[in-house]
Amino acid sequence: MANTMARSFLQAVATEEVATPLRVVQIEGLVILKIIKHCKEFSPALVTGQLLGLDVGSVLEVTNCFPFPIQEEDEEIEADGANYQLEMMRCLREVNVDNNTVGWYQSTMLGCFQTVELIETFMNYQENIRRCVCIIYDPSRSNQGALALKALKLSDSFMDLYRNNNFTGEKLREKNLSWVDIFEEIPIKVSNSALISAFMTELEPDTPVTQGDYDRLQLSTNPFLERNMEFLIECMDDLSMEQQKFQFFYRSQSRQQAQQQAWLQKRRDENKARKAAGEEPLPEEDPANPIFKPIPEPPRLESFLITNRIANYCNQINGVTGQSFNRLYLTKALHDN
Repeated sequence: MANTMARSFLQAVATEEVATPLRVVQIEGLVILKIIKHCKEFSPALVTGQLLGLDVGSVLEVTNCFPFPIQEEDEEIEADGANYQLEMMRCLREVNVDNNTVGWYQSTMLGCFQTVELIETFMNYQENIRRCVCIIYDPSRSNQGALALKALKLSDSFMDLYRNNNFTGEKLREKNLSWVDIFEEIPIKVSNSALISAFMTELEPDTPVTQGDYDRLQLSTNPFLERNMEFLIECMDDLSMEQQKFQFFYRSQSRQQAQQQAWLQKRRDENKARKAAGEEPLPEEDPANPIFKPIPEPPRLESFLITNRIANYCNQINGVTGQSFNRLYLTKALHDN
């Protein structure tokens, strides 16, 4: 009996060591309401908060959250923020509430969240938490009648490259990594207890039409499209500047190769003359010569992030314009009737 229990325990430990891929982020409805309330109260300022819950198999359960205070510039942000988090989790533990950190949430403006700061925050969380996610909420996009909420994580291949700080073209081709492989979006499942579901059913009005349905019929999308286009143009300018850096790198590399060939040809001619004179030939490589020092290749991370933002703005413009055409056709049909 003891051997059977020992084997079962060892099997359980071995099973836990195998990392189960994250499939679903299950969020309670109350947590989503807290996130929306916090982000909308301080909009257009960007805010963040802590996510608490449990990591169960392939499901990451988010059962609670709390906001981070907005610090002033002259305060010790990192120290105060860490102390605030520890104090909040201690208070939650005392009242028997889940206090396991599973990630954080943050607001964004028109989906502009693909930044180096977000990646660094992910890497800091990964040092202590095996699996964590970031919940992104966009109040401006939600005002168009759709809940702009998504759960993100960094891909494993990208994290390996980021730890080594090697984003050269050779490494990216070796890992087969492109700009779409930086972030992975995890499906979100909203969960409510049976008691809350029954209470929501009692609160449901008799009419099937809600304010959200009316918001979806708004024909005014010009401000949203204009701001998306402005950000898209800025990203195109940034991408053009990154491309100029690579063009300058390739021009410098070609110029260096030409200088190396000219120097080698000169050295070979000199060695022929030395051989004819019976002298020892000089080495054909001179590490001290500046033309033989390799030119560092500019990293491609920033261009990848800019491309992610461009794709996000294009998708938002495409989605809003498609919905606008549908609303216009619907309004035209109602007007004709």
